[in-house]
Amino acid sequence: MRELLEQAWWMLAVRGIIAILFGVLALIWPGLTLLWLVVLFAVYAFISGGSAVAAAMTNRKRDETWWLILLLGLVSIGAGVIAVIHPALTALVLVLLIGANALVTGVLDVATAIRLRKVIEGEWLLILEGVVSVLFGVLVFLFPGAGALALIWLISFYALVTGALLLTLALRARAWVRSEALRHA
Repeated sequence: MRELLEQAWWMLAVRGIIAILFGVLALIWPGLTLLWLVVLFAVYAFISGGSAVAAAMTNRKRDETWWLILLLGLVSIGAGVIAVIHPALTALVLVLLIGANALVTGVLDVATAIRLRKVIEGEWLLILEGVVSVLFGVLVFLFPGAGALALIWLISFYALVTGALLLTLALRARAWVRSEALRHA
């Protein structure tokens, strides 16, 4: 897991930056039609998932738990594919798709953080991000009939919070990797 972190801390940063950009765009344009929300979500899911898959594939020979990151990426890409194939989804189905993605990726982030707890300090940030994702997913399933504008604000908040947590964790991981390199030099 240490090697994975050394080689792939950037994946956390990419996920964080994309989530923040997605959240800001959704806030700037709260009157987005549902179709544009589908497009924004699909782009977010593809880029986030693609960066996770790339990190996992790059490190598959170095770390035996690379498959967790791969699974995380595939889930996000799958959610993006569904959004693209069926752009005329009803608001309810889109809400449930986003909620399901948040639930699954949140659980996988918590599982990854548990694996990292012996390797780095600050894994609680990834756990917190995972818990926020799971809570968001649960709220989406509990209140699927919320209005489109309320949904956009909720999605924006979710993306901004998880993006900030992932970016913070990436910066801490990068600092840890650098301190480890200096210690071994």
